[in-house]
Amino acid sequence: YGGYFHGRTTANGETYNMYGHSAAHKSLAFGTRLEVCYDGCVEVKINDRGPYIGECELDLSYGAAKAIGLIEPGVATVSITYL
Repeated sequence: YGGYFHGRTTANGETYNMYGHSAAHKSLAFGTRLEVCYDGCVEVKINDRGPYIGECELDLSYGAAKAIGLIEPGVATVSITYL
């Protein structure tokens, strides 16, 4: 997720930076670190709640999605490792 939320407060009180490497999840504890891989891998920190669209389980910041080549497809199956 990107521009609309940039600069707004996340669920854990941080200011959302769309260019950073963060993610939203419905139930994982804030601060949980994950390695998310698609066409490359990126480390993200859970700092927000969501996504609330369909069956998606994780929302990546624009910066994290761009780092792993996920901007063009937008939604895809990724591999996740808890760090």
